[in-house]
Amino acid sequence: MNREIRPRVLLLSAYRADSHAAWADALVTAFPGIDWQRFELPGRHFRWRIRGNPISWLDALEGVRPDAIVATSMVDLATLRGLHPPLAALPALYYFHENQFAYPVGEHQVRSIEPQIVQVYGALSAGRIAFNSAFNRDSFLDGLRALLRRMPDAVPPGVPERLAERAHVLPVPVAPPRRPDGGTPERDPRLILWNHRWEYDKRPELFAEALERLAARGRDFRLALLGPRPEPPPDALQRIRQRFGERIEADGRQPREEYDALLRRAGIVVSTTAHEFQGLSMLEASGAGARPLVPDALCYPEQYPPEYRYPAGDPEALAARLDSWLTDGLPPPVDVSALETDALLPAWARALEDLTGSVLSPAPLATR
Repeated sequence: MNREIRPRVLLLSAYRADSHAAWADALVTAFPGIDWQRFELPGRHFRWRIRGNPISWLDALEGVRPDAIVATSMVDLATLRGLHPPLAALPALYYFHENQFAYPVGEHQVRSIEPQIVQVYGALSAGRIAFNSAFNRDSFLDGLRALLRRMPDAVPPGVPERLAERAHVLPVPVAPPRRPDGGTPERDPRLILWNHRWEYDKRPELFAEALERLAARGRDFRLALLGPRPEPPPDALQRIRQRFGERIEADGRQPREEYDALLRRAGIVVSTTAHEFQGLSMLEASGAGARPLVPDALCYPEQYPPEYRYPAGDPEALAARLDSWLTDGLPPPVDVSALETDALLPAWARALEDLTGSVLSPAPLATR
């Protein structure tokens, strides 16, 4: 590859949800030395997206001639390479924001191995694979082992081990907290923040139950209820609004400046999720100084000391920990700077240099 010419990298993201969008936007902004050829699909209609993206891009990718490929694990990379022979031999990095072996199934959803197989074939077809956490990597490989053990015959030995050899942990860089123009808001140790999607996999009903138990203990607290929510609002949100309406200081998605101000003002940020592969919203809030209270499971043991974790799925344990913090005072902030942009971009530069054969330098922070 000619090092005097900017490498052309095909960036494929088949499900532009919030975390996928943050990752893609950060890469493109941080590495202007790459000529990014970017193709994305909206973050909706999951089953069509994960199986249908080669059809959706069937015409769009005709004539595209990159030097390398970066694709998310929502991309059916193996099929896409077969449909576009010029892409078949290119170096590729397959990036796992999540994996379908460890993703919880909703009440009205049907478990299918098709999304899992898409990701397995994608990983096998790429020379390089990366995960945003060790939990993501390990749960994918464990799920693959379990799947292959159920197959009746003709399974070659060592498939998970082959993938493990090329797997790296490369988290999504989290932007450091923005410096407010009007000064830092005063920390409110009694303001409890929820900044997640109000959907089944985030288990908001556990949050609602913990708040009711906390109120029964006579504790004073306030609430900031952020994050996108479906229509009609879920039962858990309605329950919190009805029971604690006078304590709610913010309710709904906020403009970025107001969102950042709430992160800086909140004393506590809570997660009750049933799945989390990196937890960008918790890292954002923790980086801004809110004290995280997270399940002792998933990716969280990699990020937070034991005193910031409670037994997963236990609303009584969550209420008790909140009660303790509200009564005895907040613990110290957690240092998550190792997962912020400037700490992680050198590792991303090395990965992209290995992929493209070009020397790359991240853009200075002031230009991002």
